[in-house]
Amino acid sequence: MSARSRDPGLFDEAPRGRAEAPPRHLSVSELTAEVALRLGALGRLSVEGELSGIKRASSGHVYFDLKDKAARISCVVWSSQAKRAFAAVPKEGDQVLVHGKLDVYAPRGSYSLVVERVEAVGVGLLLARLEALKVELAARGWFERRRALPAWPRPVGVVTSRDGAALRDFLRTRSLRWPGYPVRIAHAPVQGPGASAALGAALTRLSASGVDVVVLIRGGGSLEDLMAFNEEPLLTAMWNCPVPIVSGVGHETDTTLADLVADVRAHTPTDAASRVLPDRAALCERLERLRAHLVEAAHDGLERRKERLERAAGARVLSGAGWLLSERQRNLEHLSKRLAAAARLPLERRRGALDQAERRLRAASPRARVRAWQGRTGVLGTRLVAAGRVLGEPEAVALSRLAAGLHALSPLAVLARGYSLTLGPGGEALRDARQVAPGDSIATRLSSGTVNSRVEAVEPEAEPAE
Repeated sequence: MSARSRDPGLFDEAPRGRAEAPPRHLSVSELTAEVALRLGALGRLSVEGELSGIKRASSGHVYFDLKDKAARISCVVWSSQAKRAFAAVPKEGDQVLVHGKLDVYAPRGSYSLVVERVEAVGVGLLLARLEALKVELAARGWFERRRALPAWPRPVGVVTSRDGAALRDFLRTRSLRWPGYPVRIAHAPVQGPGASAALGAALTRLSASGVDVVVLIRGGGSLEDLMAFNEEPLLTAMWNCPVPIVSGVGHETDTTLADLVADVRAHTPTDAASRVLPDRAALCERLERLRAHLVEAAHDGLERRKERLERAAGARVLSGAGWLLSERQRNLEHLSKRLAAAARLPLERRRGALDQAERRLRAASPRARVRAWQGRTGVLGTRLVAAGRVLGEPEAVALSRLAAGLHALSPLAVLARGYSLTLGPGGEALRDARQVAPGDSIATRLSSGTVNSRVEAVEPEAEPAE
């Protein structure tokens, strides 16, 4: 099968039903460049196959073939990528998943896969478990906590392997930013069986030792190398850590669950050190700027106060205070006169109103009314007596006659002639001796006084015979 039939887009062809255009005239280099362009457009690829023909050149490059039952492709790992590309020493016949990009080697007209990372085929299952744990931790809310880092952590805790390049990068950054800044290191393996539990224990131990922040760092590696930072023992210890955590694991393209649980994610161990360690040079520079600003501000303040003092020295109030007192005295006298005038007018008005009210009160006084009524009563009394004398003489004569008749009939008059009135025990007038019985108390009313006595005997008057 020709190249034209295999890839119709590689050459320009005339549409069907029309006359075919003449083929493009290309040189070998131009054709190779176009093939390389088309292959590069495929981007980053992941290809599964069996390792075969592994060769390691003296330059450090690693060459091998990746094959399956029907095809084979050449692969190359450049020396700069060789250490990070293999999670373990490659062996003939291993089934692997290769990540890389296609490239064309123009001098031989061949293409190959430039490999960036080689993973065992079992990595797919590992990724599935990792994604399930990620979903579970997100549901717990472990990816949402973001505590602020202290500005001056003393000391800084570091959890990493003492033999790794990450610690050297961290200490090199410390030497550049602030030599001798207090750092407390907790050693733990960063890969392999039990590494996650060891890292979690080291982090817990370090967070309880009085550090203000903990930095978790490791260099780059494959997914298998970084699995200790994706397992629950370390993640649980990070969530329970009482101080903020900065994660600087792997390279910028590597993302672990520890990066998501941490309060701050740094791209690299060097970046992590830059985030937690103060920059002494920048601080000194800032202090110097502040000192210069302070000196300038103090100088400006003194100059302004000097100018104010000079203006104050020429002021009239400081040259002689007598005028100030005399002016205040004149103002006080003026205000005193205004106050006296303002007070006198209301007083005069109120005095007039008071006099008028006093006159009205005297006119309406009860004493005056009593005197007036007494005068009128005297006059009316005299007139009444005179009218009574004129109008009552006939009635007086008749009244005298009636009084004389009444006096003659009065029991008192009878009593005055020597008669008496006897009253029974109930106060009733006795007319018959049978109204009382021996032993009863009786009262005898005389013309003057009363005699009380007790009945000794009763002698009723004998009834006349018929």
